[in-house]
Amino acid sequence: MLRRAGYSQIILTREPVILVFDSGLGGLTVFAGIARLRPGADYVYVADDAVFPYGRLEEHVLIARVRKIMETMIAQAQPDIVVIACNTASTLVLPDLRAAWPKIPFVGTVPAVKPAALQSRSHMISVLATPGTVARDYTRDLIRDYAAHCEVALVGSRRLAPIAEAFMHGQVIDDAEIAREIAPCFVEAQGRRTDHVVLACTHYPLLLPHFERLAPWPVEFVDPAPAIARRVDHVLREAGFAPADHSATPRLGAAVFTSGREAEGPLVRLLQERSLVQRSAPSTLMP
Repeated sequence: MLRRAGYSQIILTREPVILVFDSGLGGLTVFAGIARLRPGADYVYVADDAVFPYGRLEEHVLIARVRKIMETMIAQAQPDIVVIACNTASTLVLPDLRAAWPKIPFVGTVPAVKPAALQSRSHMISVLATPGTVARDYTRDLIRDYAAHCEVALVGSRRLAPIAEAFMHGQVIDDAEIAREIAPCFVEAQGRRTDHVVLACTHYPLLLPHFERLAPWPVEFVDPAPAIARRVDHVLREAGFAPADHSATPRLGAAVFTSGREAEGPLVRLLQERSLVQRSAPSTLMP
């Protein structure tokens, strides 16, 4: 440990342990953003694919499920920070988690409404999310607070997250189905049209090349991952960790899937690209 010159605050010279959690594979998009900023950190990625998707769970069931997983993985990994890389979970479980582990910072995921509204020239934006996220008061409060000057289309898709999950497991996906799911995001009115689409589910950036190819006109698809990564880096600095060494060699991290399903096909490559190796899930994580 070192002390900052002229300050009493101690700088932690060790690398932080970062736990990233999602209902499935979508959190890997957030993970990638964080790992680009802090490549030398120790990472544990946890996907609760045993009960994916979270949107079908009743709220009290979802909260209890995430709490159970956190009890196991925090005890095992001893993280310095936990990232809830899931919009649905973030809107429900963060207060409970922060109360249960007050000494661990939790960073959630929220729809990137503010930057989309600020950058939109047509003042027409869409929020592409799961039905649960669309229905949350939190999402509507974001729109009220940051996008009141915009026309906002809220689009809830039940199919895109499962499609993204299937795609990462090497299954063939249907372009026509994806096109149908994103079509309501594209609105034209009085000579203006949508120019920003907020990807308000961490699974959706996994399908970004498909979205860009199938969009009826070019738009800016807003991925929340870079902003979440910057927030994680800021919180770690506030906690006393040294600024990240962007030239550090990535360490081999662990990927845990609660289903126990063995990674194969594109998912193996996705994990390898992120310097992650699948580890066996503790039996306590089984539903």
